[in-house]
Amino acid sequence: MIAGSISKITGPVVVASQMTGAKMYDVVRVGARGLMGEIIRLERDLATIQVYEDTSGLMVGDHVESTEAPLTVELGPGLLSSIYDGVQRPLPVIAAQTGDYIERGTVASALDREKKWPFVPVAETGADLVGGDVLGTVQEGRTIVHKVMVPPRQSGKLAWIAEAGDFTVDEVIARLEDGSELTMAQRWPVREGRPYTRKLDPTTPFTTGMRILDTFFPIALGGNAIIPGGFGTGKTVTQQSLAKWADVDIIVYIGCGERGNEMTEVLTEFPELEDPRTGAPLMDRTVLVANTSNMPVAAREASIYVGATLAEYYRDMGYHVAMMADSTSRWGEALREVSGRLEEMPGEEGYPAYLATRLASFYERSGRVETLGSDDRVGSVTMVGAVSPAGGDMSEPMTQNSLRVTGAFWALDTSLAHRRHFPAISWTKSYTLFLGQVRGWYETNVAADWLIHRERAMSILQKETELQEIVQLVGPDALPESEKVILEVARMLREDFLQQFAFDAVDAYCPPVKAYWLLRVILAFSDAAVAALNRGVSLHQVLDTPIRDTIAGLKTTPHEEAITFMQAYTTKLSEEIAGIEVL
Repeated sequence: MIAGSISKITGPVVVASQMTGAKMYDVVRVGARGLMGEIIRLERDLATIQVYEDTSGLMVGDHVESTEAPLTVELGPGLLSSIYDGVQRPLPVIAAQTGDYIERGTVASALDREKKWPFVPVAETGADLVGGDVLGTVQEGRTIVHKVMVPPRQSGKLAWIAEAGDFTVDEVIARLEDGSELTMAQRWPVREGRPYTRKLDPTTPFTTGMRILDTFFPIALGGNAIIPGGFGTGKTVTQQSLAKWADVDIIVYIGCGERGNEMTEVLTEFPELEDPRTGAPLMDRTVLVANTSNMPVAAREASIYVGATLAEYYRDMGYHVAMMADSTSRWGEALREVSGRLEEMPGEEGYPAYLATRLASFYERSGRVETLGSDDRVGSVTMVGAVSPAGGDMSEPMTQNSLRVTGAFWALDTSLAHRRHFPAISWTKSYTLFLGQVRGWYETNVAADWLIHRERAMSILQKETELQEIVQLVGPDALPESEKVILEVARMLREDFLQQFAFDAVDAYCPPVKAYWLLRVILAFSDAAVAALNRGVSLHQVLDTPIRDTIAGLKTTPHEEAITFMQAYTTKLSEEIAGIEVL
């Protein structure tokens, strides 16, 4: 056993002496209360420890003991619908023990040790097993089949496996010929990515149900994106909408340093939300990791690694997982605070010099992969991180370093939010690097000319931005009719396509096919209006038709009904405008 004593205390950073033999990132217990910490620096026999709890009351000379193992999470049945803190302590269990506030030194098992799960064996005695092979299945909740797997670093011939029955996570359900006993629970160090066979090209889109994202700035399953925006622009609401509507199997939602009232909304609303895919509660396929702004800053730094490991575990079963981190800026602030306590050389704006490396290693854990195991399973982890730049300044280090390592930039615009345009995602500042990879899927599953219509719509919106500068100088009346049409079509794109009502029963989610036809109808109106102007018809005459009102109502029309209507209406509206007589 490696044990020492405290020689220095600086906030959440503690220095312990007589720690010879301890390893980097080993978890330690500090003081009489056994506060949880992690070794982040070693020098001679001195260990610098990042304590995950409030260090008030600690004294020089207090006992420090190493567990001789890194920070790990427990993995097994029972993770779904759970609510954890930043180091995987179950908050409902702790609340029952200590009340509304977590008492220092509190220890609670991440998995329920008493509950029995219905285990159904799949592997056969005598089979040669490798890491990732499925031993059996457990029905976890109403919608997810939990695959009990051989831990990644174990292999051997299966000597015995339990018959179907009810077991706790600690009971032995299989035994290898070398004597190794396997249970339904396993552990994994959070800072180490779980292994896989190989990474696959991301070619299937991560469909979100948001027209602006799925049409203009799509990402792929296994991709990553950031949502930067100032206060009040809708980062949290956007991520919650993604959690509800994204076409994935599992949601891991991390509240990293967010205000307590925001996390309270998440914790109270998620259990009440209905899963649109199954009709069951959304919490049945969700794991929440909550580390609010009043919780210890060091645990905040660990929380996103805990979330990433949970996401990778379900990925290894062959599921598609979406991981929402809200907000990575608070994680960066935790790094900055701990770095300052360590007296490290600061980088830009006081962030540690290794900020970019940490961000890259975190986002690199996303991906679509062929998992370990003898059978062919493909799973993915898609990461979406919110960034909260101070004052909405997109040039600050967290935003810029996140930009370098992520594939999509969904920029929230304060001016759009002030105009009540939601989602307030800027179509002029945002971009995606996944367009070429998902284009084939859209052209096969949506429409062969999907990209052509997308490019046309983007061109009109960009042209509107240029024309608005002229309008501000000389007024709209000075523009020719052909450019007034562009402004009108751009307005329709903004109000009837890009704007989406998150609380409308129909418009909260828009399938890619409906988004395509809605875009196509608006562009058909543009083509017909330009043709009418070329014949001498005035723009006023075109706008007097009821066509615009009809188009405006399509996004709240039930999906199948709207798609069927638009397929015929594209031709009808062109004929209606072509029939307008020249005055």
